[in-house]
Amino acid sequence: MTDTRQGQAELASKLGRVWANLPGLGSLAAVNHGTIGLRFMVTGMVFFLVGGVLAMLLRTQLALPEQDIINAETYGQLFSMHGTVMMFLFAIPVLEGLAIYLIPKMIGARDLVFPRLSALGYYCYLFGGIIIMTSLLLGIAPASGWFMYTPLSSSEFAPGPGSDFWLLGITFVEISAMAAGIELTVSILCSRAKGMTLSRMPLFCWYILVMALMIVFGFPPLILASILLELERAAGMPFFTVAAGGDPLLWQHLFWLFGHPEVYIIFLPAAGIVSTLIPVFSGRPIVGYRWIVIAIILTGFISFGLWVHHMFTVGIPQLAQAFFSIASMLVAIPTAIQVFAWLATLWRGKVVFRLPMLWISGFLVIFVCGGLTGVMLALVPFNWQVHDTHFVVAHMHYVLVGGMFFPLIAGLYYWLPLVSGRMPSAVVGRWGFWLTFGGFNMTFLLMHLTGLLGMPRRVYTYESGVGWDSLNLLSSIGGFIMAIGVALVLLDLLLHFWFGKRASANPWQADTLEWALDMPPAQYNFASLPSVSSRQPLWRDPQLAERIRTGQEGLADADSGLRETYGTSPVSAQLQKVLQLPGNSWWPLYSALALAVVCICLLCRWYPIALSGFVVAIVLLLRWSWENGGHPLAAPQSASRPSSLPYESRTIDGPGRWGMIVTLLANGSLYMSLLFGWFYLWTAAPQWTAPDQGPISVWWLSWGGLAACVSVWFFNKLCQRLAEGDDRHLQQKLWLSAAFGMLHFVVLLLLFISAALDYRNNAHDAVLTVVLLYLLGHAALAIVLTGLQALRVGRGYVSVSLPYEPQVIKPLWFYYLAVYWLSLALFFILPLGWGSQF
Repeated sequence: MTDTRQGQAELASKLGRVWANLPGLGSLAAVNHGTIGLRFMVTGMVFFLVGGVLAMLLRTQLALPEQDIINAETYGQLFSMHGTVMMFLFAIPVLEGLAIYLIPKMIGARDLVFPRLSALGYYCYLFGGIIIMTSLLLGIAPASGWFMYTPLSSSEFAPGPGSDFWLLGITFVEISAMAAGIELTVSILCSRAKGMTLSRMPLFCWYILVMALMIVFGFPPLILASILLELERAAGMPFFTVAAGGDPLLWQHLFWLFGHPEVYIIFLPAAGIVSTLIPVFSGRPIVGYRWIVIAIILTGFISFGLWVHHMFTVGIPQLAQAFFSIASMLVAIPTAIQVFAWLATLWRGKVVFRLPMLWISGFLVIFVCGGLTGVMLALVPFNWQVHDTHFVVAHMHYVLVGGMFFPLIAGLYYWLPLVSGRMPSAVVGRWGFWLTFGGFNMTFLLMHLTGLLGMPRRVYTYESGVGWDSLNLLSSIGGFIMAIGVALVLLDLLLHFWFGKRASANPWQADTLEWALDMPPAQYNFASLPSVSSRQPLWRDPQLAERIRTGQEGLADADSGLRETYGTSPVSAQLQKVLQLPGNSWWPLYSALALAVVCICLLCRWYPIALSGFVVAIVLLLRWSWENGGHPLAAPQSASRPSSLPYESRTIDGPGRWGMIVTLLANGSLYMSLLFGWFYLWTAAPQWTAPDQGPISVWWLSWGGLAACVSVWFFNKLCQRLAEGDDRHLQQKLWLSAAFGMLHFVVLLLLFISAALDYRNNAHDAVLTVVLLYLLGHAALAIVLTGLQALRVGRGYVSVSLPYEPQVIKPLWFYYLAVYWLSLALFFILPLGWGSQF
């Protein structure tokens, strides 16, 4: 027994040294998922407090008629920033942080597969949020609404820098969201515990997987819209200017292509919390596991077909209105499946109404009410009547606050003992719930009535005697009651770290793997990596936690001195390899700082310095990438596994390749959004004009494309030979591939320079300019990465024994080739055949 304890302590000590964060300011280099996830959540809660204060200022102004506490301009800024903070700086980042913290613990891994990417995402989120909030502190925040509709946000009606702060800051924050989406997708697919097949995966992981994929496909349209609007404001490119062939409605389409999926990006993780907690407090497995999984996937698909739901009053054709109205009602079906599964589980179980379950009950009431008003808004005639009124505001808060905030608080109370090792106060928590629940309904239930009585949204004051006076006063009082309740909850969450009662092991008697950990858990999560054989591993195998703790499961060593976890197959979760994960690193912080400098310089119109900062950021990112794959700091070539499992760097497949594929899916979504914008302007913009003859020679574009084909052919052949164990002349082949790629780049660059596109006065030429810059940027990236691989061959980082990295880059070349020829066909050849009319 003594020997066992000594061995356990020695293993914990070794793992602790390998996985420890640096002390003091060195913690800024931390990349561990637990640290990064908590930072996301704490920062998000700070932004939530800011957004709550802004909401209270708005409700104070509207409490009584004809008040002048806040003038119209300031009210517009506060309104815009309240929505921006709550949607972009609180809701999604907090849920991402929760997922980053929990997912490795729930799937039986020691960390996420790209730890430095998570750290970069956090710093981009932090710096982007600071940039956005700075505009409010300086009194120059945008006043166009959190949705930034054009032309209100264009230079003509918003000449100050407020819109630029929003556009650049939000784009910065969206880099963070994309990083989290890629990270979570690949980690769930490639690093689950042995035996955790997709059909055994916790439901929360299913929700996060679909949410992450929705981020990958849903965020690029807004990223593109933000870039196009900033280009219009800074460079005069008229994408949204009618007189030059643009259309302001293009912004709405691109924004809501992101905006409506975003509602479900927020809802799905919250529903995942509900699906996790209800079985625990019912004492039985969830009813209809497979049906819920199908409903989750359907929700993700259908949500991308609803964006015009927000645009019924802009004059779209009646057939389109009918289609999107049906789609808006259709999405209620998968939601109803989940609600019925939750109710059936509660009905068949023995429910224990502990504090987290109280918040789940509040969610069920509020979210169902919000869903009913959502079905009402899906009806076009009713939508016309209440559009742009407080009814829509009330519906949105019922769905988002009821659908996200209540489950989030339930989840925080539920997982809090895991983080702190202490239990929250049931008394203070219950007071906080009832004040929040009552204040919320008092605020927004009455707002439905003011909306039905015709009160518009975004008005900073109103006349007395129109029937809104008492309702607005009661709504404002309810808002302050809710604020007191939220303050009590946050105070309870904070104080419990010092005064909470010590938690016992698995205090809720839960069934998922995170409760097999110590409380609080070690940085490495599991002393040995578990194997699972059911959906409820802790219920079906009560001794599993002890075996994990005593090192009786997998990978119970730290002899290599590197952070290691298992890599498994995406569907069946069979062990395939050992992943060597990077440790503490300054590269994410340095890269984020360089990108922040770029944003600040763009805001100040210091374009030469911005360009220099961008070059520095690229250099830092490439230097970061140098410490990957077969690099000695990433995977010492002398290291060997005592088991038969190889290191990832010795294989031709792994998370890096999956990460590249998922990144290219996001890239493809951005490209398809650009293609959508092109066809929309072509067919719908009233002043769209196109030259009779193409501005660039299709003949020369085709020759340039052939050079790209040769480059891709060489790269593909060397990857095939490397996979077959042949690395002869590998470096020369890589340089040859890069050389043909450079030839393609030079031809494309010369054509771009000689075209003399009139991008300031013609939307057609402005779009072509963006397309060509997109192609040039991707060609340059592929060439540089290929050249770096050639250099790495010379250093011995890529070889027959280390064949991994070229396989990661290969999808980028194929993606670029496909996009190039598609662009040639649709942007340059098709318009010549159809002329200026579609």
